[in-house]
Amino acid sequence: MLDRLTRLVTGFPKSVLAVAFILLVGGGLYGASAASHLLAGGYEDPNSESAKAAAVIDDTFGRGGPQIVLKLDGAPGTDMATDPAAVATGRQIISELSANSHVQQQIVSVWTNPDLAPALLSKDKSSALIVATIAGGENDAPRYADEIAQHYSGTRDGITIRAGGQAMVFHDVNEQTTRDLAVAEAIAIPISFLVLIIVFGGVVAALLPILVGVVAIVVTFAMLRVIGSLTDVSIFALNLTTAMGLALAIDYTLLLVTRYREELAAGRDTRSAIGVMMHTAGRTVAFSAITVALSLCALAIFPMYFLRSFAYAGLGVVVVAVVAALVLTPAILVLLGARIDALDVRRAARRLFRRPPPTSVPIERSAWYRFVSWVLRHAVPVGAAVILILLVLGAPFASITFGFPDDRVLPKDASVHQVTQETRTEFTENLSGATTVVVTGGDAQARTEYAQALSRADGVSSVSGAAGTFVEGRQVAPPQPADLHIGTGGDQATALLSVTGSAEPLTDAGAAELTALRAVAVPAGMTAQFAGLQATNTDTVDSIYGHLPWVLGVIAIATFILLFLFTGSVVLPLKALVLNVLSLSATFGAMVWFFQDGHLGGLGTTATGYLVATMPVLMFCISFGLSMDYEVFLLGRIREEWLASDRTRKANDHAVAVGLARTGRVVTAAALLMSIVFAGIAASEVSFMRMFGVGLTLAVLMDATIIRMLLVPAFMRIAGRANWWAPRPLRALHDRIGLSEGGPDRPPTTDPRPSDQPTPDQPAPPEQESREYPEAANPISPRVG
Repeated sequence: MLDRLTRLVTGFPKSVLAVAFILLVGGGLYGASAASHLLAGGYEDPNSESAKAAAVIDDTFGRGGPQIVLKLDGAPGTDMATDPAAVATGRQIISELSANSHVQQQIVSVWTNPDLAPALLSKDKSSALIVATIAGGENDAPRYADEIAQHYSGTRDGITIRAGGQAMVFHDVNEQTTRDLAVAEAIAIPISFLVLIIVFGGVVAALLPILVGVVAIVVTFAMLRVIGSLTDVSIFALNLTTAMGLALAIDYTLLLVTRYREELAAGRDTRSAIGVMMHTAGRTVAFSAITVALSLCALAIFPMYFLRSFAYAGLGVVVVAVVAALVLTPAILVLLGARIDALDVRRAARRLFRRPPPTSVPIERSAWYRFVSWVLRHAVPVGAAVILILLVLGAPFASITFGFPDDRVLPKDASVHQVTQETRTEFTENLSGATTVVVTGGDAQARTEYAQALSRADGVSSVSGAAGTFVEGRQVAPPQPADLHIGTGGDQATALLSVTGSAEPLTDAGAAELTALRAVAVPAGMTAQFAGLQATNTDTVDSIYGHLPWVLGVIAIATFILLFLFTGSVVLPLKALVLNVLSLSATFGAMVWFFQDGHLGGLGTTATGYLVATMPVLMFCISFGLSMDYEVFLLGRIREEWLASDRTRKANDHAVAVGLARTGRVVTAAALLMSIVFAGIAASEVSFMRMFGVGLTLAVLMDATIIRMLLVPAFMRIAGRANWWAPRPLRALHDRIGLSEGGPDRPPTTDPRPSDQPTPDQPAPPEQESREYPEAANPISPRVG
């Protein structure tokens, strides 16, 4: 397939590039507005109890949307509940909000709900809250909330007004993400270009990966806009698209161009060099893309669309990146030919300083080969030391805690962060963290008894409903309008009970409070479902834990099968799985240490004592896929040497040393470039995106250095010939359907010319397609490299 693609692309390179240009322009125009079609939420499981309860609240009562909280601050010593200016300002705002079609029923304030004063009036009485919910869901509610915030923020009659609440968190995260995306691109693209100039030595060669990366990003943006118009997609998928599109395109193009230049240096002409490049490195790139795509596709198993979005975006960007690399690279190379090395800065520097050109060094005398040989000679101590270091780094991972994102994911100077933090410290109760209980069935007496029982639960301050407000089982406020708390859901009445407490919802105390509420016996004939921030947090974490074994199982099985098909071994896939898990545990240990525990100032973020539950899962799938990327690059070259050897233990060591020596520079350069891309995301002002960028940067660098250059050769030295072992039935299966970089396992021929038909004195090969560029069966030779 790659041979046919190569003939097509190199036969019509200008047409291919013209089509690519049209797609680039069209995709850029269409995908420019992709962000407006994406959402800022998607963290909760729509099948969970809390999500179903929220749906009932919205459908039956026209409430339950994201909250907006207006905080009114008077002068020190002002009693906001009775001060004439405060009362007039507050009631005027409530009246205006009631007339706003985007604001749902029951606007809560100290002037309309004095029984909720502990949650609505600050301890010194100088601040008061107006709490409302916004219609429109996660798509439109943030925009409506921002319009309200823009209208009311400021000062009225000496009263300062600021906005907070979950709806404003969604809006500000959305806006901040869009700004951070521009910053990430501004950081990653120019720095990557400079590093590519150093790696390739030439400006023209360095431009090629950047061009392919830009095409991949632009086309995937257009793809995300299409997907976003069909289903819910998270705004954060744009960050993944930018990072993965640029990183993978650079990764793949770097491998392709490096192999192409090797073949030119070996004396091939342009078209023959492109043919061998596609037949060898092209196969590796295609196989690598499959492994990365499968790791990301596993995210589609999760029910929350935040994670599913990365499956859509990940699959899209991998497909676009690999197609762009395999189509645009040969098309450009066939037009450039040897001019790929035009504007060679290293050659210019040698001329400027009158230095002689470097001499060719046999691979066995290279620095990479000598380093790997040293590792092989000291395999046991090196392997033991590296494993010990990784275990120490991964120790904090044992204390990882998952939670739900709130205002603290935003910078400390963000208005919504400040407002919500003030409500935590200045108010006795946290109304934004209230739990709403949806009660179905039963009569008024049963609902009253249940409300009284809930008010006696540990950590509960009060329970409000149609029957009134209860504190420790006693009624402290009169009944409220029934239409605000009782509706019809199916054949049975549905009632709402609002439970407030002093505990912060996303803490252990908040979780204990929810556990106590759920433990309260529900009267016969009634059912109760719990909604609210703490219920959503608990249900989300439980859902992730429930689906995680399936995701990990799919990734492990798919990776094992693919690596077996690539290597013919059952040992090497197991090795890859174990080493990847060990490496990622160390990475997650660092994330816990920085972002959960807050060491080193949480790298500029607000430590909450937990990690946003969706991010470690996302990081695992992406990191695992990228680590397989390097694994395939490395094993492709090692296996070539192994197949060309006499299959002894000494030959195994030599194959490992040569394979690492030939790929070490490419893998290191690719890892450096990929880490630059992810470091751009680490500049994000949204804390969990900063964790995402820092974590992936560490994972890529650790995998390409400590794992690939130390632990892999140490393991392969200890395993010896067992590296290539597989049971006889699986070996026979691999001989029939196995995949490899260099085609079938047979000695190379000497004719470098493409040929569609066997010569008269040469029988047809078993697999004609793989003989398109015959020397590709074993491109390793003493003259290459």
